[in-house]
Amino acid sequence: MAQSGVNGNPANGAAQRVAMVTGAASGLGAATVEVFHEAGFTVAALDIRAGDSNAHQGDSCAVEWWTIDVSDSDAVFEVVRQVLDRFGRIDVVVNCAGIDHTYWIEELSVEQFDQILSVNLRGPFLIAKAVWLAMRQQGGGHIVNVASTAGVRTWSGASAYHASKFGLIGMSRGLGIEGREAGIRVTTIIPGGMQTNFFDRFVEQGIPLPGAESLQSPTDVARSILFAVTMNSHSVVQEIVVTPPNEPSWP
Repeated sequence: MAQSGVNGNPANGAAQRVAMVTGAASGLGAATVEVFHEAGFTVAALDIRAGDSNAHQGDSCAVEWWTIDVSDSDAVFEVVRQVLDRFGRIDVVVNCAGIDHTYWIEELSVEQFDQILSVNLRGPFLIAKAVWLAMRQQGGGHIVNVASTAGVRTWSGASAYHASKFGLIGMSRGLGIEGREAGIRVTTIIPGGMQTNFFDRFVEQGIPLPGAESLQSPTDVARSILFAVTMNSHSVVQEIVVTPPNEPSWP
């Protein structure tokens, strides 16, 4: 069951924009929380691990933490209800939560395949479904799904991850069409390699680590997300590909 913790102060009325970020405790999610907080958003930070309850203490806008498994439908709908009760609205959702098991098909277990699809594809679906009505009723909103260059290119040992990210790009395009009449915009971020703990498991599995020259700062990717959601309402950023100059999986 989801649990919540509170930092900072409540949102200052309807003018305070509220962003909800999954996978918020590390990597791109943590960078996104920081970038949106600095931009003046109130942030609902969601992660399967507890966040830093002392972060941004006393700031004029809030960062509040909820512990949640985004593949758990009951928990997702309950947390969205709590966020709406707390702030009265959700203007932006950024689905950063993700997982991978890098194994060839002979070694990849059924359970690992299911977990990858549950977090990477089912999770963003559940979040979108849970916030959709509220966004429609408030006159619009913005959903950002974080895919990967693995959603447009392929390599060995990542068949399940590819399936989840190719699927996420397709689902995002479909949701973008569905959201038009309700003012709900959908953007897909397609980042290349980032300087996060995503590659930590490579050491344990004996997989060569990517060189520093092929990794980028997650803060740069987070800033591209902020750019997309602050675009004038007459336009929508459908998809953004953000890679280091030496990204090995692009083009």
